[in-house]
Amino acid sequence: MDEESAAPPNSLSSPAPAGLCSFWHTVFNAFNIMMGIGMLSVPSTIKEAGWASLGVLLVFGLVCPYTAHLMRLIFESEQGVITYEDMGGVAFGRYGRIAASVILYTDLYSCCVLFITMEGDNLTKLFPGASLDLYGLHLTSNQCFGILAALLFLPLCFLKDLRIVAYVSAVGVLTAILTVFSLVYLGTAQGIGFHHDAPLVKWSGVPLAVGVYAYCFAGHSVFPDFYRSMADKGKFTKATVTSISASFVFYGGVAAIGYTMFGEATLSQITLNMPQHSVVSRIALWATVATPFVKYPLLMLPLVKGLQDLLPQQLSHTYTCFFLLRTTLVASTVLVALLIPFFGLLMALIGSLLCLLVSVIAPSLCFLKIMGQKASRIQIVLSTTVASFGIICAVLGTYTSVSHIVKQY
Repeated sequence: MDEESAAPPNSLSSPAPAGLCSFWHTVFNAFNIMMGIGMLSVPSTIKEAGWASLGVLLVFGLVCPYTAHLMRLIFESEQGVITYEDMGGVAFGRYGRIAASVILYTDLYSCCVLFITMEGDNLTKLFPGASLDLYGLHLTSNQCFGILAALLFLPLCFLKDLRIVAYVSAVGVLTAILTVFSLVYLGTAQGIGFHHDAPLVKWSGVPLAVGVYAYCFAGHSVFPDFYRSMADKGKFTKATVTSISASFVFYGGVAAIGYTMFGEATLSQITLNMPQHSVVSRIALWATVATPFVKYPLLMLPLVKGLQDLLPQQLSHTYTCFFLLRTTLVASTVLVALLIPFFGLLMALIGSLLCLLVSVIAPSLCFLKIMGQKASRIQIVLSTTVASFGIICAVLGTYTSVSHIVKQY
């Protein structure tokens, strides 16, 4: 999702230098941003909220292109806005910039935690039954593989030049394609079928669906980079509409296919439902396992740089700080993942608490604040409505996600 801020210029999946990115390059970059691990959880939204969850998906498919368009209007009216933090600073001053930075960094950190949980779950599916008893401490298979994944991620986080990693960060799109192919193959050639049906709506699960889909469409933090990189900036809105529409079709298809295959047995990650001994399943699982090795260090880099900027210069440039800061951050993501090992619920919480702020609420409020009387009446009404919708969804989704997480204990 947000790894683009760490990717070097000229890489396939990162924005090209200012003014050199074509329309279709921008569409691909935005699509790659949104085709992340959220895809694994969309089938479970039908289980939680019924077929009405696809209505939630449609709403986000309409709202997110609109808020991207609002960001474009802000970029055109304010020459100094080149990052998401700039937008918050122009709208609400120093505290707005600080708030935007905190939200973005927390979002990046939360995604790293999700990667640890995802690795533990999928490696357990590949190698079931593993566990470890060490000095009276019992570690389950998920916990062992989560820790192992972090140990493997750590050397990648020590790399000072991540260009090699960034060049293959489009693996998210490849993984999405492999997952869809695997589901279709298992449902047809392997005889699982598409026979399960769901109720029209389960109201208690709608807030969870809101959180998951908010997570899926949260690419707005890097939209300023995409806008700045486009050769024809007038096509920015069209590019975001195209990429979000493609994501909508992809997510909706995966949600419907996955649920009709496994019904109420659908898990928070659809790869965990795939037959364990099928070659196609194992390919999809290994592709899913491989994805974090590309994206985890790219997400960690801006976090490290942000924390280094807060430290005194004589300390931040030492080798001790270099290794200790990265090791501490990686270890902390493992600790949080072990404490909250609920992939679907944590994704819903991140989507409700952070992604709605990034993709829906903040762009609308910043537009209203920056444009003021220059905005048309329709824009004011729509932006106010979208901001209100986002706030209501954020409150309900956060409360529901936290409540479900607490019940797990």
